[in-house]
Amino acid sequence: MKKILLLTTGGTIASRPTEGGLSPEMDGAGLLSRLGGAADSYALTIRDLLRLDSSNIQPEEWQLIARAVYEARDGFDGVVITHCTDTMAYTASVLSFMLQNISIPVVLTGAQLPIEHPLTDALENMRTALAMASSGVGGVFLAFDRKVILGTRAVKTRTTDFDAFESVNWPLAGHVDAGGLHICREAIPERKGECLLREKLCRDVFLIKLTPGLNPEIFDMLLAMHYRGVVIEAFGAGGLHFIRRDLIAKLHAAARAGVSVVVCSQCLYERSDFSLYEVGQRALAQGVIQGYDMTTEAAVTKLMWALGQTGESEKVRELFQRSLCGEVAVDQE
Repeated sequence: MKKILLLTTGGTIASRPTEGGLSPEMDGAGLLSRLGGAADSYALTIRDLLRLDSSNIQPEEWQLIARAVYEARDGFDGVVITHCTDTMAYTASVLSFMLQNISIPVVLTGAQLPIEHPLTDALENMRTALAMASSGVGGVFLAFDRKVILGTRAVKTRTTDFDAFESVNWPLAGHVDAGGLHICREAIPERKGECLLREKLCRDVFLIKLTPGLNPEIFDMLLAMHYRGVVIEAFGAGGLHFIRRDLIAKLHAAARAGVSVVVCSQCLYERSDFSLYEVGQRALAQGVIQGYDMTTEAAVTKLMWALGQTGESEKVRELFQRSLCGEVAVDQE
């Protein structure tokens, strides 16, 4: 049997009703007891890391999870991490950067309903995650609703539907049907070396969703607060206004101050391309970094990770010009 490590962090899957609402009360042993015979096919080891709602999963918790996975990588065939759904895509993405080239499957999963609920989706999600964790396919993945998604391509798109996550701008890494688990090899990035734990993160990254008429002085505020990175969700393929409220000039000031600015699209699908329009070309001239087809979750976590590795803006730019773990298509130039 494959040796699988189950790391629990709390979340809806482990929640029980309390006077204050659902709270992640259940440990890993409790989760496994609900799986019944589905767990008998694996040699399972349980480690309870956290008991948190995912709204409280932050960079410090990402580092704790990454260290736990890294330390276990040689002793197990795969790792399953139970996690609340709200920030699961961020965790899956940032673990992909911190654990690049990991040779075993690391699979995050959770549920829209607690595992004790009579209509829960947790059992199916856990079965899918365990199957993927025993597949021998290295990388970080998210398993949900019989789908397996590459960690850097997962986005939560629904709040209550069991089909809560989508693989954005990337094929599914796998899916489950009556024939079992099917892996899409074309969706699995090639490993490019040994796995080294690169856990340093910079928390001073801010996300802005551009709206018509946004006051450019927000960049002055961010500079005064010593933010080192900004991700902007721009319009369409990469629009930023510069008439009356000149965002471009503020981007120039941010670049001079050493702030790394990544711009992606508010549109969920397809890519941004700043070479198409005058506004985009003006932004490129001021040193913005194109996000192309990256998800917002991947852009934010990659910037936090990149700034944790280097204080040099040009090196951050270089990291964004290549795909490290499938987060961006590399043939954009």
